Amino acid sequence: MELHNALMPNPDVAMRFRSSADPTPVVMLNLLRFRPRAVYADGRQSDLTGEEAFMIYSAAMNKIVTGFGGRFIVSALVDELVIGSGELVWHRVAMVEYPSRQAFIAVASSPEVKEAAVHRHAGLEGQLLISTRLQSLLGKPVGAGERASA
Repeated sequence: MELHNALMPNPDVAMRFRSSADPTPVVMLNLLRFRPRAVYADGRQSDLTGEEAFMIYSAAMNKIVTGFGGRFIVSALVDELVIGSGELVWHRVAMVEYPSRQAFIAVASSPEVKEAAVHRHAGLEGQLLISTRLQSLLGKPVGAGERASA
């Protein structure tokens, strides 16, 4: 299995995601790898780690996502690889729920996100962003805001 870190979406995948009329909630699974030190595109000097810069972005995103009816479900530090083998490349995982794909697109294209994204780009070395749908452990769909318990 080969995966490629990126900071921006593949245009074909983004177009397909954007054109979907699926009205159900979407949960975005973020696999995050941070730079050792933040590197700002405008050349500003910073003593921040990549993770610290990303957390500035994350705090802004929490407010923005909530304003669009979404929520941060979980954010966790990656500890160790328990099943499988290979290099463990992720530092943090996060799951963010949006009321729909269209809500995600509205958030992603908002001016507030563009303003906060400077910290995202400074902090991230790479990312995988995976679109998911909540289900119970028994495979039943879960509505917006519900917990995915059995």
